[in-house]
Amino acid sequence: MQEELFTSGRNIPNIDPSLEIWHWPISVYLFLGGLAAGLLFFAALITVLGKDKEYPTSVKYASIISPIALTLGLLALFYDLTHKLYFWRLYTTIRIESPMSWGAWVLLIITPLSFLWVISYYSELFPKWKLDIKLLVDLENFLKKNRKNIAIALIPLSIVLGIYTGILLSAFNARPLWNNAILGPLFLTSGLSTGAATIILLAKTAKERHLFSKIDLGLVIIELGLIVHMLMGMYAGSEVQLEAMQLLIGGEFTMMFFGFVILLGLIVPAIMEILELQGFKIPVAVPALLVLLGGLILRFVMVEAGQITRYLY
Repeated sequence: MQEELFTSGRNIPNIDPSLEIWHWPISVYLFLGGLAAGLLFFAALITVLGKDKEYPTSVKYASIISPIALTLGLLALFYDLTHKLYFWRLYTTIRIESPMSWGAWVLLIITPLSFLWVISYYSELFPKWKLDIKLLVDLENFLKKNRKNIAIALIPLSIVLGIYTGILLSAFNARPLWNNAILGPLFLTSGLSTGAATIILLAKTAKERHLFSKIDLGLVIIELGLIVHMLMGMYAGSEVQLEAMQLLIGGEFTMMFFGFVILLGLIVPAIMEILELQGFKIPVAVPALLVLLGGLILRFVMVEAGQITRYLY
């Protein structure tokens, strides 16, 4: 017979319930939002720097994914809503202190801009499907002339979108694993990294692949540093933060977090990208796909594990 000593009326396994109301659609939404933010940021930055002719994949071909990712992410979010008919109420007010309000308004602006960005390259992307309607031709020409202005707007909007995907979680003070300042920069860095990995997958020239391999390598190193900083912060925190950290270190999410996110999603791709930059023949698709997989699993781990953690009352 096994005896257990309960020193608290809360946090008793199999007795005290944990509230899990966010499921896979939220994780998918956070991943796709970060991916779109990364793709739009690089497309806009390359355009502002006047390097769009040198790196066509980042500004044209990869940017096609951005509106698709945002649309699918919003559909996943809408699917998860309990009261779907009332989503419009988010747009009846602006609350500066609310991450959801920030996210709702940023998405309202950046989603149509992502479609307009692709339309500005329509003739180059789809040369066989010519626009015969004068209104659409005029729209494309107008967008071409103002492409740089759109890019200037997209840079801060994409940064806000990337950070918002993390702050959406960190704003929940009742969840110790989420309640830290690292999640915003971490999710932004991860989103930029997945965006760079997507460009590597689609790049048609070695020059563009090498550039974004270097960028992705730098982002992976920063992401590893942020994760270490997050874990050290929880390790130096209160007892409830130590218990939250134990879910990732020695708990039920250890294999997913260390095996798939840190090892396969960050360390292995970084080593492969270093070897590729040194001249070794490495299939570029492998590290890029691993980065994308690691970014997706990171969201699943943080969303699922975060809902289990709670403060003791």
